[in-house]
Amino acid sequence: MVNEVYDSCKGGMDKAISNLLHELSKVRTGRANPAILDGIRVDYYGTPTPINQMATISVPESRLIVIAPWEQPKSKDIASAIQSADLGLNPQTDGRVVRIPIPPLSEDRRKELAKTVRKMGEDHKIVVRKERRDANDMLKELEKDGDITEDDMHKGNDRVQKLHDEYIKKVDELVTKKEKEIMEI
Repeated sequence: MVNEVYDSCKGGMDKAISNLLHELSKVRTGRANPAILDGIRVDYYGTPTPINQMATISVPESRLIVIAPWEQPKSKDIASAIQSADLGLNPQTDGRVVRIPIPPLSEDRRKELAKTVRKMGEDHKIVVRKERRDANDMLKELEKDGDITEDDMHKGNDRVQKLHDEYIKKVDELVTKKEKEIMEI
């Protein structure tokens, strides 16, 4: 019973970390990263489609993303979708490929992005804390129902607390790493 609660808690915390990684990959740094295009959908014969499902995305230089659509007429649609996504990018198309130069970030913009990253980290810490609270509540409920002993409940709480501390540390490490990436010129 205690192991099931622990595994459930660990699964929830793993989801929080993977979600944080996904969110952080979308944050623009000074370098080209195809992940910033993940949320953009392009009308592809009436269906909103992610760019990576209708084109090849490459990063030939540290400040350039190149998108080669599988159907050349779609390059204009891709460029306009990126333009309207309000990412601060200026896509350029020659009819065959879309080139997206990544401009260097200003100091103010870097600080703003770092603040956003810290907020994301805090939001994900809240999720980790909620998982800990839910697990502790489940353990208390099991002890109250007589399914586990009081000692098992306390040992379970200790295991959950150690897990919580480990995941909070992971969130802090990911946020710190991303902040350094953003502040790097």
